[in-house]
Amino acid sequence: MKRPKLVFFSIVVALAGFLFGFDTVVISGADKQLQEFWQSSDLFHGLIVMSTALWGTVIGAFFGYLPTNKLGRKKTLISIGLLFFISAMGSALVSNAYLFAVFRFIGGLGIGVSTVVAPAYVSEIAPAKDRGKLVAMYQFNIVFGILIAYVSNYFFKDIGEDAWRFMLGIEALPAIIYSLLVLKIPESPRWLIEYKNDKKQAIEILKTIVPEDEIEKEITEIEKEKVKKNDKENIYMKKFRVPLMLAFFIAFFNQVSGINAFLYYAPRIFELAGLGESTSFLSSIGIGVVNLIFTMIGIALIDKYGRKNLMYIGSVGYIISLALVSLAFVFQWEATNIPVFFFVFIAAHALGQGAVIWVFISEIFPTKLRAAGQSFGASVHWILAAMIPSFIPFLFNKIGPATVFAFFCVMMVFQLLWVKFKMPETKGKTLENLASDLSKK
Repeated sequence: MKRPKLVFFSIVVALAGFLFGFDTVVISGADKQLQEFWQSSDLFHGLIVMSTALWGTVIGAFFGYLPTNKLGRKKTLISIGLLFFISAMGSALVSNAYLFAVFRFIGGLGIGVSTVVAPAYVSEIAPAKDRGKLVAMYQFNIVFGILIAYVSNYFFKDIGEDAWRFMLGIEALPAIIYSLLVLKIPESPRWLIEYKNDKKQAIEILKTIVPEDEIEKEITEIEKEKVKKNDKENIYMKKFRVPLMLAFFIAFFNQVSGINAFLYYAPRIFELAGLGESTSFLSSIGIGVVNLIFTMIGIALIDKYGRKNLMYIGSVGYIISLALVSLAFVFQWEATNIPVFFFVFIAAHALGQGAVIWVFISEIFPTKLRAAGQSFGASVHWILAAMIPSFIPFLFNKIGPATVFAFFCVMMVFQLLWVKFKMPETKGKTLENLASDLSKK
């Protein structure tokens, strides 16, 4: 892959994933300080303080296709940086729980929209043979953001009762850097042809990312799909039932693995297992490192071995690790075992769902409906991501962590069956051929 501009554009857009990962996890370090600061109950803390950003993410994901289609991929990507900057500064400066929730909600909007537009943009500029690894760089940046958030929290945790303000406010810096870089990317050529009928500009952009002898073929493919589509089509039509259900189930299983519940409450979970506060924060950093390493492995393998094989590996790893976590809480095994089991859990997630989900959803819908399909899949993902962590403190107190993680384990058995019998392989196929094949089914 000798196209430096293509790689540069993909990396810049993928940095939206860094802000996504950082914003999602940075709250975990502030978790207990915030509950003490506002003297809130477990239910208020879970629903209002900790999970409001996730509900913002739901709204952002659900409606993210509108600006992505109407304003264009580039303008929508620029707006994400602004949302994250406002959220970081606002949530760091306020002293009212409800205002704090409002600013966290704004950051959630940025996350939700990014899960629609960033994978869609990269999938539209990437060649079929490299699409998996280029779109998966978004996931790499998510886990890189998660790791940096854990490290940042560790260094800020001892500076006093206002440590949470520094933990949350520091996100403004990468938000500014991302916003400046994204100004340098071009618009998606597929969007220009589909929505603006601007073939001339699309060709100029394709010259920077596609070999000269492939430009005509690329334009022909895009225009052929455009001719087949009409303005009355939507993702809920019968002909798109297969990609719709594929998007639903991959997003559903992603969250009933318990991944966001764990990322939001990692230090709390480790303390419940018997680790001290400092050890809990260090273990969280270990989680971030494992996540990053295995995401890199997943990105390296996704175009070689395919999406489905990675999902097999991830599903088996989920089942084993979640079963061990549940048993560890039941039989009160040595506290130091818990982080090890979670390292396996994170490695399984990074290789499977983590590497695959945003790539897979971005591939299975036609260009005209890609943003809407991405929006649907992201909405399912984030509705569950908001619901599950909202009740984790409450559920840990009422039924215990062993039962919670046993439930997640059973769900991953169902995921394995879904991968075996329902999930198609998408590697190496053009977006247009995939759209045609799946709509025929």
